[in-house]
Amino acid sequence: MTPNLTHLHPYPFEKLARLKQGIVPPADKPHIALSIGEPTHPTPDFIKETLTRHLQDLGSYPATKGIPELRATIADWLSNRFKIPADFIDSDRHILPVSGTREALFSFAQCIVDPTTKPIVIMPNPFYQIYEGAALLAGAEPYFLNTLEDSGYLPDFDAIPEHIWQRCQLIYICSPGNPSGSVMSQSSQEKLIRLSEKYGFVIASDECYSELYDDENHPPVGLLQTAYAMGNTNFKRCVVFHSLSKRSNVPGLRSGFVAGDADILKPYFQYRTYHGCVMPLPTQYASIKAWQDERHVQENRVLYREKFTAFIDILENICAIHKPPAGFYVWLKTPVGDTDFAQQLFAQENITVLPGSYLSRTFNGINPGENHVRIALVASLPECIKAANRIHNFLTTLKEKT
Repeated sequence: MTPNLTHLHPYPFEKLARLKQGIVPPADKPHIALSIGEPTHPTPDFIKETLTRHLQDLGSYPATKGIPELRATIADWLSNRFKIPADFIDSDRHILPVSGTREALFSFAQCIVDPTTKPIVIMPNPFYQIYEGAALLAGAEPYFLNTLEDSGYLPDFDAIPEHIWQRCQLIYICSPGNPSGSVMSQSSQEKLIRLSEKYGFVIASDECYSELYDDENHPPVGLLQTAYAMGNTNFKRCVVFHSLSKRSNVPGLRSGFVAGDADILKPYFQYRTYHGCVMPLPTQYASIKAWQDERHVQENRVLYREKFTAFIDILENICAIHKPPAGFYVWLKTPVGDTDFAQQLFAQENITVLPGSYLSRTFNGINPGENHVRIALVASLPECIKAANRIHNFLTTLKEKT
């Protein structure tokens, strides 16, 4: 077995299960799960109907590159969403459908990283743990970029020493961020692209939350959008990852795409022909319908705004809480240690949230996830209101103890 497996950390939800083990929460309070970023809004009927209508296509092997109609639909969506003229997005060269961005974010590092050169993969801290696992199994050293409250939970690229940039082969960014919901500005992305031009590393931009934002008039900027605006019309060293899971409430569909630099996607496509993680044809046809429709996505955003408003209204007089510009998480600072907070909240109120320290690593003497919990507002509006009232009660109890 590869020795790199020994470097992998337990997944956050394994740690959470151990934290809750042996605790019996109040039986009169039904459990409310706010720990996993799994959308629970209804899947649009037209997606399910399209999937069912194409079940006969299960009798055919799908192509690794996906059907032309899906790639063309994705190209149109990218062009419209990120204000890139259609002539600059070639559906044959710039786009690859993938079976969910989790597998793509992982496999991408296996293709990009040269383990013989003491490579570094940079990632935000806290982070989606796939980035770290991908780096470790590719034979790279992870370098964690602490995202702190003082910087709006955004990465500070000026804080990275030159000798780290010189060894960097790949950097993961996530905007809107998981868990903070912070959105990188176009100027920050421009700075990163200029650094990539100087040092030659590849940028992998995880944009899975890009369609869940608060202000309809200001959707989050995307990396390809920024590259095009800078004159980098070939998207050199820029690759983005998008998913239908959050956008269209279909996490079980496992449908997403990778887009960007054709010179990178060509060998990545070759890698994927061996990797074998191909999207089934019924999924491809359902995905076409999902990417073609924006109405259900707008309705989805409205539901999240309603939940954020109700949740924050209940809690803002007992703790410091704010609505993030995007995503569906509340990144809440805790008055006690984050693991104690999560454990006691479960014990007293039968609510599960995720300790922030489970999403981060101690780096340069700081664990930026400590004293935070991630609260996923994925439950129904009534459940989110119940959860907010129970958390209010829990925080009141904590204050009385102190």
